[in-house]
Amino acid sequence: MSGVRKEQTWSSPTTFLLATISCSVGLGNLWRFPYVAGENGGGAFVLVYLGFVFVVGVPLVMAELTIARRGQASPVSTIFNVAAEESRSPSWGAIGWMSSVAPLLALSFYAVVGGWSLTYLLEAARGRFVETSQQEAAQLFTDTLNSPVSMEIAATLMIAGVTIVVGSGLRRGIETVAKFMMPALAVLLVGLAIYANITGDSARALAFMFEADFSRLGPDAILIALGQSLFSIAVGTGALLAYGAYLPRSVSIGAAAWTIALSDTAAAILAGLLIFPIVFAAGFDAGEGPGLVFITLPVAFAQMPGSQIIAPLFFLTVFFAAFTSGIGMMEPFVSWAEEKQWLTRPRAAALTGFMVWLLSFAAVFSFNIWKDFTPLDMIPQLAGKTVFSILDYGVSNFILPLNALLIALFAGWAIKESTMQTDMGVQSRTGWLLWLWSIRIVAPVAIGAIFIFNLLT
Repeated sequence: MSGVRKEQTWSSPTTFLLATISCSVGLGNLWRFPYVAGENGGGAFVLVYLGFVFVVGVPLVMAELTIARRGQASPVSTIFNVAAEESRSPSWGAIGWMSSVAPLLALSFYAVVGGWSLTYLLEAARGRFVETSQQEAAQLFTDTLNSPVSMEIAATLMIAGVTIVVGSGLRRGIETVAKFMMPALAVLLVGLAIYANITGDSARALAFMFEADFSRLGPDAILIALGQSLFSIAVGTGALLAYGAYLPRSVSIGAAAWTIALSDTAAAILAGLLIFPIVFAAGFDAGEGPGLVFITLPVAFAQMPGSQIIAPLFFLTVFFAAFTSGIGMMEPFVSWAEEKQWLTRPRAAALTGFMVWLLSFAAVFSFNIWKDFTPLDMIPQLAGKTVFSILDYGVSNFILPLNALLIALFAGWAIKESTMQTDMGVQSRTGWLLWLWSIRIVAPVAIGAIFIFNLLT
């Protein structure tokens, strides 16, 4: 199965990095990382998370970018072509399909959460969080979930925006947005983190995040840290395979992978340094769970000086992170559809956006009209889960870990070692052996452990 080779490349290594980093810095950093770290002991969890990012995550990013640059096509065509060139089974093509379809499923519910951030941005701009109580904040979130019309409108706005950007192509769409939103996101994160540490409980936040108490870290928390590290840097999501296809040979794979991982990690740490000082200053607990951003923080903002400015800026940051990640989720499938040549890129994006939009209704209805509809109760792991929860669990806990595992096996065992080393451009023998050890042994064992844990719990 051959695909049309990409004629375009990124206008510069910097724009590639901006786009890829903006795609990896998403709700996993600003929404999920703080509450997961809060629930699992703080500093010890953060330390283990960092270890997994650099020992497992970076080698996998290098593998995906190397394969993508070699294939120079959509993720589907790239994997089929590389497998054929290596005289391997076309069954490896499952990687390409999972890398294209799974992000669409994820975007259908990701857009809903992104829609929440847009809704809260508007509420914050109206001054809603200048004065609000815990009960009022909880009621606002409940009202948001109970309104399928407003939820779908917000999700539609995000999907439409992502569709327009991806449909505009690499240079006019993806690069243009990345050049604006990624620097803006970085400035907002740094500025808000400085504000939070000046006005909030900085000492307690720093102690919580960087003083490691391993007695609070159980085996399940270690696996959660591994899963979070892979999800956060977009391993297995298709974005790296899609963006790497436009990568020129002049770009160092190793340097790019480390830059992506370090930038994404910095964003996650900044999110913690932004959120925890505010939460602790307001007297709340770090382990507030998924409601940390949308219920607890609005109350905390009300107790901080300058909340009428800070609250809108925070939810603007969350929306930017969600939007740029959404672009990376849609690109893999659009890239494949465009290769069929019976669709122009704008039409391929429109068709893809329409499919995501239809799926988003099921995610929205899961909080109201279908909140009691749990269609897969016969499966123990999915019992009691709504459609939204099934999509979230299925993609995050099953498809993405499986895809990451297959990528590690494909890069480490299916592709000739000499070919992989040449394509990757690793000159150091020690560096190459470390990469090989990680991709062949460490990554499969670690990801396999996540996979088994998710199946058994």
